[in-house]
Amino acid sequence: MIKEKYKNQIRDTFQENSQFKVFLMSLLITGLAYGLYKGMLDNYLAEVVGMGEMDRGVTEFFRELPGVLLIFILAAFYMLSAETLYKAGAIIMLIGMGMNALLPPVKVLVTLAICVYSLGEHIQLGMKNTLSLKYAKPGHGGAALGAQNATYQIGTLAGYLVVVAAFSILTKNQPYTAFFVMAMVLLGIGASCSMKITGKSETDETKRRFYFHKKYSKYYMLEMFYGARKQVFFTFGPYVLILFYGANAATISLLFAISAIACFFASPVVGRIIDKLGYKVVMISDTLILVIVCFFYGFAHHIFPKEIAFIVCCVNYILDSIISLASMASNLYVQDLADNAEEVKATISTGVSINHVITIFIALFGGWIWQTLGIELLFIVSAVLGLCNSAYAATIRVKNEK
Repeated sequence: MIKEKYKNQIRDTFQENSQFKVFLMSLLITGLAYGLYKGMLDNYLAEVVGMGEMDRGVTEFFRELPGVLLIFILAAFYMLSAETLYKAGAIIMLIGMGMNALLPPVKVLVTLAICVYSLGEHIQLGMKNTLSLKYAKPGHGGAALGAQNATYQIGTLAGYLVVVAAFSILTKNQPYTAFFVMAMVLLGIGASCSMKITGKSETDETKRRFYFHKKYSKYYMLEMFYGARKQVFFTFGPYVLILFYGANAATISLLFAISAIACFFASPVVGRIIDKLGYKVVMISDTLILVIVCFFYGFAHHIFPKEIAFIVCCVNYILDSIISLASMASNLYVQDLADNAEEVKATISTGVSINHVITIFIALFGGWIWQTLGIELLFIVSAVLGLCNSAYAATIRVKNEK
């Protein structure tokens, strides 16, 4: 029943003559590879590579660095279509995963492998949003982005569940290397699927080396606020559970799996909410929940016994994952302002780089804040950034506002 409902939503959302089927298949397989990779990566860094709070922050700095450099990379290849760049991202991700599988667990080499994989991931990030909007039926942009996220979450969920099963059974000889190899093979299959995507994005004079425009100034600022606040949870959320509460790989992956399930069901709902209520309302309201989430994540161990605090933090991690889906609203904001599809692509890609400018500093200093000032302040900073995001979102104007 759920499968049929999903298929009907896909048919109602995307244009029949578009390449959405092969596009979604590549996302599904890539999501599966990412689930295997992410499900055990944090524990691998802590237990095998021996990274502490500061090391994790430094590694995350280099993982996010491609996001900052993305604008320069895309500028060098500005003549390429979104389809071509999406394929290039798939190949680079495959190379990065191969490095993770084959190189020894040395901090510098592992960080390099993560950086290469991240480069491909970030190249695809803006392109998959652009392709989703391109393939969507008129008036279904939010639903298309929601379907894209839901499809990716299906694959990611499957990967997480495999990690949970394997690491629960193999408690002594944990198969980190084997899972890197499995993820590499899957990314190879995903890259093959992406190569089947045909068509080419239309180009015009708006395709520039650097696409900045005054009308997008508020979008750029919103991307900075969002990038900063989400980085705290993405990097240090799981690491708090591992280093502070002692969570193992099976537990962390199970948490990721539950988050994926929640996001799978929530993504289409959030997409429809954006279409119905408008992107401005969503961008403002999501922070009210975020403040509560940040408070309990940073202070739960002061309020509850450690075992209960761990459960509270897990619940809050899942809530943050759902809240993060509201970031789709900013893509609709761009589409509302843009004059054509190519301008949407250029602006979203620029936005990805801009939100990483502050993200890399949050990653670099987040470990230091945690180590020297405590996790409480770390999540207070995240909450404050979220409030700034909502306050600034309240100043934007939509086309039907007077």
